[in-house]
Amino acid sequence: MTRKLFGTDGVRGRANTHPMTAEVALRLGAAAGRYFRRDGSAAHRVLIGKDTRLSGYMLENALTAGLTSTGMNVLLVGPVPTPAVGFLTRSMRADLGVMISASHNPHQDNGIKFFGPDGFKLSDEAEAEIEAILEGEVRLAQAENIGRARRIEDGRGRYQEFVKTSFPAGLRLDGLKVVVDCANGAAYKAAPEVLWELGAEVIALGVSPNGTNINDRCGSTHPETAAEAVVAHGAHVGISLDGDADRVMILDEQGRVADGDQIMALFAARWAEEGRLQGGTLVATVMSNLGLERFLDARGLRLERTAVGDRYVVEAMRKGGWNLGGEQSGHIVMTDYATTGDGLLAGLQFLAEMVRTGRPASELVRQFDTVPQMLKNVRFAAGAKPLEVASVKAVIAAGEARIAGKGRILIRKSGTEPLIRVMAECEDPRLLESVVEEIVGAVEAAV
Repeated sequence: MTRKLFGTDGVRGRANTHPMTAEVALRLGAAAGRYFRRDGSAAHRVLIGKDTRLSGYMLENALTAGLTSTGMNVLLVGPVPTPAVGFLTRSMRADLGVMISASHNPHQDNGIKFFGPDGFKLSDEAEAEIEAILEGEVRLAQAENIGRARRIEDGRGRYQEFVKTSFPAGLRLDGLKVVVDCANGAAYKAAPEVLWELGAEVIALGVSPNGTNINDRCGSTHPETAAEAVVAHGAHVGISLDGDADRVMILDEQGRVADGDQIMALFAARWAEEGRLQGGTLVATVMSNLGLERFLDARGLRLERTAVGDRYVVEAMRKGGWNLGGEQSGHIVMTDYATTGDGLLAGLQFLAEMVRTGRPASELVRQFDTVPQMLKNVRFAAGAKPLEVASVKAVIAAGEARIAGKGRILIRKSGTEPLIRVMAECEDPRLLESVVEEIVGAVEAAV
């Protein structure tokens, strides 16, 4: 079965525009409720969390109406990080978890992500089945079987206590000055509180959400905001989260940014030394830098690459029995602790390494030399298929021939936005720029 509505990370789009309308959310909630009530039994429950977008209120109410109409009981936990939904779904024995968020996108966008009872995101096959139900006539519950909805006031607190258990016993953050940028998003309360409770001196940014300022010149997509604060306050380290706090960027004491590749390299090397890295394997996507692959090879470790999207990283990890993976964009997945990427948890693991080793962040975030990499995005109109145009195919083939043996080219359609992403790596920066610009020019001409 194929999916039309779902992308690489749930359903996503501009708020109040198809598919992110109250009508679609209501029907999607009803379809998901029917999917999880196929056995006809009672006492099914679903947990719904959200980030701080204005449109979250609308979608939360619509989803609740759809879910209760099929007999699902709804637990509303309010603004919490995406990984909190994965954790709470499993902890509270829910049949389904829902996160309303468009992650790192601007406030005008929103999205709906589903989690199964095990706390992991639903498979492509499950999403396709929900779509199939949505396209038909959803069977509603009898009047006496309509579900109930209730607010869960301590969901965030439960998540905070869980996250703290991942920090090594006996260690504290006393003496560390930490900048944390919460992107005016879902972790605006949880992240500063956890860091403070563990002993850090906290400089909190992006903690005044107003419904429209999520990811606005802050968070992991704008790490320069946290970098400036680190330098201005003389902080030891910065942690920059995105809107739903499932990804992170680390800033050293000089304000330099370390992406997910460097963080994964640090964790993989440490876990391998401790005998904790299952199968000697790190899972990352095709976007991860060649430098990471070389770093692992030199240590007798293996890099398993997947398609872009943390869900595909997690699927590969579960299939292979591996426990560490992630994305260059800052999704760090540690299945020993969590079922999805967790920016706060990853930040805590980095801080624990600082405390354990006594080394500054600047030493820990430079695990390997990166191969020069360039990424450019080309926006296209709905219905356009630029990668199928003959002239574009010819330019891509020519670029691959030029860069063969010196690097690689990766061109793909974004799963969350109408973008063609053109990425290349090459030891020769001039050749790299030339190849990327030629391909981008060809794609722009086609669209």
